[in-house]
Amino acid sequence: MRKIHSKQFGYQSSDNKRFCRSKYKISWLPISLLLLLLLVTTTSLQHVLAELVTENAGTTLVKLIDESSEPLSEIATADLGGLLERIGDSRVVLLGEATHGTAEFYDMRARITRELIEKKGFTIVALEADWPDAVIIDQFIRGPGIRGQARIPVQHYRPFTSFPDWMWANHSFMAFTRWLKHYNQQVEATEGVVSIYGLDLYNIYRSIDMVVDYLNYLDPEAADAARWYYSCMKRWPRDPSQYSHMMQSRNDTGCSAGVSAVLNILQKNMTAYSVIDKQAYFNAEQNARLVVNGERYFRTLYHEENTSWNQRDSNMLESLNAILQHHPAEKVIIWAHNSHIGDARAVQIAHAGKHNLGQLVRETFDDDSYHIGFGTDHGTVAAATTWKGPMVIMQVPSSHKDSYEYLFHQAKHDNFLLPLRQPDNAELTDRLMTKRMQRAIGVTYDPDNEIERHYYYALLPYQFDEYIWFDETQAVKPLSQSN
Repeated sequence: MRKIHSKQFGYQSSDNKRFCRSKYKISWLPISLLLLLLLVTTTSLQHVLAELVTENAGTTLVKLIDESSEPLSEIATADLGGLLERIGDSRVVLLGEATHGTAEFYDMRARITRELIEKKGFTIVALEADWPDAVIIDQFIRGPGIRGQARIPVQHYRPFTSFPDWMWANHSFMAFTRWLKHYNQQVEATEGVVSIYGLDLYNIYRSIDMVVDYLNYLDPEAADAARWYYSCMKRWPRDPSQYSHMMQSRNDTGCSAGVSAVLNILQKNMTAYSVIDKQAYFNAEQNARLVVNGERYFRTLYHEENTSWNQRDSNMLESLNAILQHHPAEKVIIWAHNSHIGDARAVQIAHAGKHNLGQLVRETFDDDSYHIGFGTDHGTVAAATTWKGPMVIMQVPSSHKDSYEYLFHQAKHDNFLLPLRQPDNAELTDRLMTKRMQRAIGVTYDPDNEIERHYYYALLPYQFDEYIWFDETQAVKPLSQSN
């Protein structure tokens, strides 16, 4: 290629310089104004082009979502073959929810769970519910007369009577438990019977009552000792947060020694007790363990270095491990909020040193777990305006424009499954790895302060292996007191 010499364009002869100076009188003011106008025009043009590029990039990402997603029609008839294939041989499947009061989330989790039970051999359902409440449901679906059922009854207790009762005492979940009961009645082998367990620790007083009832049945002398040890916690039977407030001004271990002593009584007598009824012993031991963990949770709730979030989710993993040790060859499905089952390392709470069940499960089971998040753009939700307040049906407004929800709202299909671990279009995962906002509605909801209270930043493909989207959703229907 011919090289352009600098003299051809870079310099002028001395005659030319004289010509320019003598023939033309140059005024620099108009030139300066012209340059300024050119700069402003260029900046505006760049801004317009940037907007066009951004809009085009968003459109392209939506197109990638359309190409990679699997549309859903009706929940009851949706083809879940692709999802089951992606789940593969995973031992732990985690099913999330973006709220604690959306009917579509419950109904879809029930549908997926039924498929996993019937086609993949799953036999355990673990809930973001308190252990003693789940024990009552477990006895309902497994008895009387169904193999594997504990012989020590708990039917005199009513489940889910404390806040937030609608979270499990709703028509969607009741229909699912009736299906489980019918399924168990048809199972021929003990190994195929489905169990329900709880992973949470809030209802420690119900756990205390169940431990004492169990010991009364087997060992009245040990029951008397348990009552004495538990009497420390029983001073606040209606609200354990009162214990939290009292311990805020004290620097001691509170009731921890007494509740630990009861767990020790059970574990010392494990062989003798479990021979009589293995399942009943397991429930009693886990209730006693939950009282120990629950006492520590409430005792440290208002400490300066509050670790209550980590304590709660660590307890969930501890409960899960105990369940799988009790059922060593079985597979488990977990129902919990997105904030618990997604990987905490992919959301902003990780910066505060917090972990969650999803992260702990991934660290424990690696690719042997499959995490499925859920989302919605708008609709209605069952929630309370304040902690322990009454449930009300509230409107969920359309999502924030900087959120994942807003992105999915623009997709072609209203409802769909979106594989994230092994997407058909690998480019999708990379494009979704841009940090965006994500909405989370718990048992309380403040739609007037959504940004501050109900959104956090996340990296969706790292958080979940799959995402299920319902553009418009409806609130769950709570059960009446008679139900």
